[in-house]
Amino acid sequence: MLDAEILARIQFAFTVSFHIIFPSFTIGLASYLFVLEAMWLRTRDETYLSLFKFWLKIFALAFGMGVVSGIVMSYQFGTNWGPFAEFSGGVLGPLLAYEVLSAFFLEAGFLGIMLFGLNRVGPKLHFTATTMVAVGTLFSAFWILSANSWMQTPDGFVIENGRAVVTSWIDAIFNPSFGYRLVHMVLAAYLTTSLVVGAVGAWHLLRDRDNRAARIMFSMAMWMVAIVAPIQIIAGDMHGLNTLEHQPAKVAAMEGHFETQNGAPLILFGWPDMDAQVTKYALEIPKLGSLVLTHDWDGKITGLNDFAPEDRPNSTILFWTFRVMVGIGILMVLLGFASLFGRWRKSLYSCTWLHRFALIMGPSGFIAILAGWFTTEIGRQPWVIYGVMRTSEAGSPISMTMIAGSLAAFVAVYAIVFGVGTAYIFRAMAKDPRFAHSPKGEVLRAGSRPVADSTNQAGE
Repeated sequence: MLDAEILARIQFAFTVSFHIIFPSFTIGLASYLFVLEAMWLRTRDETYLSLFKFWLKIFALAFGMGVVSGIVMSYQFGTNWGPFAEFSGGVLGPLLAYEVLSAFFLEAGFLGIMLFGLNRVGPKLHFTATTMVAVGTLFSAFWILSANSWMQTPDGFVIENGRAVVTSWIDAIFNPSFGYRLVHMVLAAYLTTSLVVGAVGAWHLLRDRDNRAARIMFSMAMWMVAIVAPIQIIAGDMHGLNTLEHQPAKVAAMEGHFETQNGAPLILFGWPDMDAQVTKYALEIPKLGSLVLTHDWDGKITGLNDFAPEDRPNSTILFWTFRVMVGIGILMVLLGFASLFGRWRKSLYSCTWLHRFALIMGPSGFIAILAGWFTTEIGRQPWVIYGVMRTSEAGSPISMTMIAGSLAAFVAVYAIVFGVGTAYIFRAMAKDPRFAHSPKGEVLRAGSRPVADSTNQAGE
């Protein structure tokens, strides 16, 4: 049943879902731009410069939308979640301030040079600006993940006069789950960007398999997917072990286990029923659940029924969001292996089914990140700070009508603003990357050759 708390959670989930899409893309894209410009400086191959300029416009749009969505999201701490902000401000306030000082200022300070300074400051200084922006996006991930991880596994603080007071910044920043979450998220961002770049490259190759710029971006993206996707599986496994140690109720809900057992099965599919306290229609593999979670065939897995009813996260939701994330991860690995097979067969640029597979997988990174984020945040419930502060204690005393009105306004405005922005990004992606660095005066169409100056065809 809807109430003010549920609506406030829905509103925050809506805004954070929009926001996380853009930073997860720009973190990887900033590093990709760094690599492209480094390759151009090293080889002086103009194709790398064309690709740099092609993706730079897209980066600028995504970065701008990320900033706007982040500002909107942050205001909700003071409006909908006042008691939470008051309690945790001594910890989260400085962490978010460090993110602004070390990351956002670094990005904003060099972004202008990166976007407009190539012909004004020289290649080397411009490359320095690109490097700083890429480093800034990683710093941003560092501080945001530290703050979120503290909410998941709080450490380095005491409660004084009803507020969290830091006793050790080292323990607060590098809390028990921070390292696992940071690695998992950064790898997810790189995979998300690689899949988008690979999809755009595949789209242009389907139109013209001799498009050299498309070949380069597709090849680079597939190398990244082939290398990083298996590493992400390992990182996810380590993150899961850490979660089992610190948040066993979350793991039980993710796996659909209600009863504690040794040698627990791996439930592939089913329907966890929170009222009946059983996973119905379960398709199981005996003992594999314990092996995956504890690396022991007879390892003990604590079930949800061992936790008080008020302390149980919703298994029905977590069970499926987790499987969406894992399923997409497996598809990423398959895409990486398929690209390696294509390289071996020397058909990477001519294999239509591979290009279509990559094109379909283009948005999958965003879906996996959202599914993983829902798993992480819903799995923390009913705690806003795990084991310390309940979500029911964190909300501001505002009416359901006010929250519903602001939520409706967010939905309407976001649909218009970010819908237009996303459409513009798609238009930019549809343009032929070969001509992003074309001489002035050429009349070009996406997917076509220059019509004003045929001499530029030589670079293809």
